[in-house]
Amino acid sequence: MTPILTSRFAARTALVAAALSLAACSQGGLGGDDAIELRGGGAGGTGAASDPRSPAYFNTVVGDRVLFEVDQSTLTAAARATLDAQVRWLRDNPEYDALIEGHADEQGTREYNLALGARRASAVRDYLVSQGIPDARLRTISYGKERPLEICSEEACYRQNRRAVTVISAGPGV
Repeated sequence: MTPILTSRFAARTALVAAALSLAACSQGGLGGDDAIELRGGGAGGTGAASDPRSPAYFNTVVGDRVLFEVDQSTLTAAARATLDAQVRWLRDNPEYDALIEGHADEQGTREYNLALGARRASAVRDYLVSQGIPDARLRTISYGKERPLEICSEEACYRQNRRAVTVISAGPGV
């Protein structure tokens, strides 16, 4: 293959990758928050935000996420208040399990951010367990910096990406 053809192939490949990335972003990202819509609620979907037993209510009224300071996995007072509301909702709705996603901003290496996301998810899980939610209902995963909520290199975006998100789903009996 000539260098010109190789260059054209590389350019087309980059163009296709960029188009796929934009398509993913226009649909709300590469996973994280989209997953809430797909997983929550079982056969009934996410339900209405006005229904206190629905995943939509959990996501919008209770609050499905907590934010962290830079390089921290310590829960703030605001985070604990949100998690207290999650505890009440999870106690009232025992048919739901939760996946706690740990995220980091784009600063730092991939490995560091995966570890930081894992610590954040564990901090949330540990808090929920300490408040009486059975550990068997909770799972954790770290996405590190791979699933940003906001994409820009400013503190306002970094702040939104330093988070743990509680994604609820109906248990096996529902």
